Amino acid sequence: MRHTGAMAQADNKKVTRVFDRIAPRYDRSMQRAERFFLGRGREWATARASADVLELAVGTGLNLPKYEGSTRVVGVDLSAQMISIARTRIADCGLGDRVRVEVGDVQALQFPDASFDTVVSTYTFCTIPDPSAAAREALRALRPGGRFLLVEHGPSTNRAIYGMQRVLDPLFVRLEADHITRDPVPYVEGAGFEVDEVHRDKLGIVFRVAATKPARSEQRDLAS
Repeated sequence: MRHTGAMAQADNKKVTRVFDRIAPRYDRSMQRAERFFLGRGREWATARASADVLELAVGTGLNLPKYEGSTRVVGVDLSAQMISIARTRIADCGLGDRVRVEVGDVQALQFPDASFDTVVSTYTFCTIPDPSAAAREALRALRPGGRFLLVEHGPSTNRAIYGMQRVLDPLFVRLEADHITRDPVPYVEGAGFEVDEVHRDKLGIVFRVAATKPARSEQRDLAS
C-alpha cells in the first residue's frame, strides 16, 4: 500500500471537530472541486445504487437528491453539523420517508448484518480514521451479492504530482483530516470484497470502484 500519512493519523474526535467546523462551507468547496477537478463521481455511484442503500459519511447529503426514487437510503456521519444540513436538504428536496440520516460511526455501524443491497461512499475513505474497519463494516452490512460503490481521490499515477501529494499530505491531515495519498482499493480488497471495476482518471487521482460481497460471505455473517 502506498504512503498514507499514518504518522499524522486523525481520530474520530478530530474528524468530528473538523467537519463540524467546515460544515457551513462544505457544499460550496466540494461543488467547486467537483466542477473543476474531481468530475461527476457522485452521479456514477448513485445511478448504480439500488433498493436498500447505506451511505457512509453522508455529510451534508449532496448525494441524496441524486438517488433513483425507488431506493431507500440511510446515511450515517460523525458530524452533527453535517447531518443537520443533510436533514434540511431532505426536507427542501421533498425526499420524504424513504431517505433518513443519523449521527453514527461508519467504523462501528449499528445495523444488523446483511441489512442493505448497496453501500455508497463518495470522498469519505480519505478522512475515516480506520478505513479497514469501515470496509469490513460495509461488507458486514451488505446482503450477499450486494454492491459497494466507492468514489475517492488518491495517489496520482503521475510521479511528479504524487511526490507533491506526499509532501502536502501531513498538512492536509493536520488541517482537514484528509489523507490525499490514501489508495482506497487495498482496503476494499482486504475486507473481502470482490473488486469488479476500478476506474482512474484525472492523472489517476480520482478512483471509481465497484465491488461485490461474495455469496460465500453469507455463512461468515451468520456465524458472526
